Amino acid sequence: MQTRQTLERTLTAIDGRGYGSYKQLRGTYDLGRFQLSVDNVQVDPYAPPSKARAIVDAATAGLPADLVDTPLKRVAVSDFLTRRCHDATRRAARESRDGGAVSIGAPGQEVLPRTSVLIADDRVEARFEVALPAKGRSVLGKAASTILTRIVPQIVESALIHANLDADALRAHVALHLDQEHLRARLAERGLVAFVGDGATLPRRSGDSDLPMDEGAKPFDSPESLRVSFDLPSGRTVTGMGVQEGVTVIIGGGYHGKSTLLRALERGVYPHLAGDGREWVVTRPDAVTIRAEDGRAVTGVDISPFITDLPSGADTTRFTSTNASGSTSQAANLVEATETGSSLLLIDEDTSATNFMIRDNLMRRLIPAEREPITPFVDRIRPLYEEAGVSTVLVAGGSGAFFAVADHVIALDAYTPHDVTDAAHDIADAPREPDGKADRDKSVFTGTAARVPAASALRPKNKTKPAKAKGRGAVQFGTQTLDLGAVVQLVDPAQTNAVARFLDRLADEFDGRLSLREAIDEVYDRVEKEGLDSLSPHSGHPGHLALPRRQEVHAALNRYRGLKVTPRS
Repeated sequence: MQTRQTLERTLTAIDGRGYGSYKQLRGTYDLGRFQLSVDNVQVDPYAPPSKARAIVDAATAGLPADLVDTPLKRVAVSDFLTRRCHDATRRAARESRDGGAVSIGAPGQEVLPRTSVLIADDRVEARFEVALPAKGRSVLGKAASTILTRIVPQIVESALIHANLDADALRAHVALHLDQEHLRARLAERGLVAFVGDGATLPRRSGDSDLPMDEGAKPFDSPESLRVSFDLPSGRTVTGMGVQEGVTVIIGGGYHGKSTLLRALERGVYPHLAGDGREWVVTRPDAVTIRAEDGRAVTGVDISPFITDLPSGADTTRFTSTNASGSTSQAANLVEATETGSSLLLIDEDTSATNFMIRDNLMRRLIPAEREPITPFVDRIRPLYEEAGVSTVLVAGGSGAFFAVADHVIALDAYTPHDVTDAAHDIADAPREPDGKADRDKSVFTGTAARVPAASALRPKNKTKPAKAKGRGAVQFGTQTLDLGAVVQLVDPAQTNAVARFLDRLADEFDGRLSLREAIDEVYDRVEKEGLDSLSPHSGHPGHLALPRRQEVHAALNRYRGLKVTPRS
């Protein structure tokens, strides 16, 4: 291990030289209270930043043992320390023109497993990206020395040493995380798919902000008929609306909060920060948002429960398209979600294909069932639950077609929910009959054959570099860009970074025998056991990754246009 003096001398010696001289910095340095490991040095000023780790031994960090003795607690503590590091880097940026060179990523409102701060038995590591300064393509050694020997130690001291942290805030952060995950784990045994706590603030500040609305937001108040309570490990009790298994329809006038409630349930698959307003919006972890997605690729998906007898003659039991329509893409999204094992679908009428969702009586009279390839979702929503155990929460603003098939109907009036199930059933008058297709009396969700990818499915000849995330909504895979913009439960660019790593790992997993779900489970289980770092092909700094769900990895894979699958016999 090298000394601080060695680091400073090296930076002085290379000052003014070509940018490539920064490569001499690679190595580990003793900076007193911590070790600085420079793992990767950028090749020029315009390349991705260099990667460095601040390593603090466990005794110096001083984290209380009872806060880091389980994986869930470590996730919460890592998140807390990451946020403190992020705050410290922002302070450094304000106070010094060189401070903005250090970054640890910007966590959002969700608490996710991340690689940004590792908590091990013997140490705490903060993984930074450092933009090493230059004038043109020449080294600025003095500025680099300020960053590495003054700014980084300040960040470490304020954000990684327990004695300098708000100990009560850290404990509260961990307790909230444990309470949220305890509640999530209890949903199924209570027959619930989601919970919305009384007092929750669901509206966001603006369309491009995930922060809570700070003025004028109406606190959530559960209908008495749907109110449930949970006793939590911290000793607190939370009360709110339980969304029960089955079919729940959310209605109401425009701008009264229907979609806002659905978006909150969508994000409720993740725990949230205190003060977010959605701390007690908790959804089953496998819930998937379903929408129409014109133009997406679909490979070998059995959409026959919804679409059959296409005029083109296409086989809908193995439907494949490079440019799916609104209805076929929504059918594929739904079937793929159930393929991952999802027990809850979240659907908004506004982002759905109308002809996939409903056919009114006038259209049924004019176009007979035998001439219509689409069996609308309204005719399949109950079999989906009764045969496959998949619940649905549906926002409907323009049609009452789902009233008769709903177990519960919730009306939003100025963001206040009301249980109007009885009134909706009275209006619907009688249980709705399917439209007379030949499969009316037989099971339609009896299980389809698993899709098995070819061993070479993720090894295109034109792919010479690892997959790479491009922001939150896309992954570059070979010459293809996988558009993940419609995968709305992918909430953090660091998750998309991890999705790219998953795809590269899956290329090694595919053997012509494992199904898509089995292969994803193999890699995912390994990551859960070995940690997110194991996704990285490099030792040391793994890059900024956050754990995506299996559902988002599956969604990315399904949007790869080179995918080749066969049904398991």
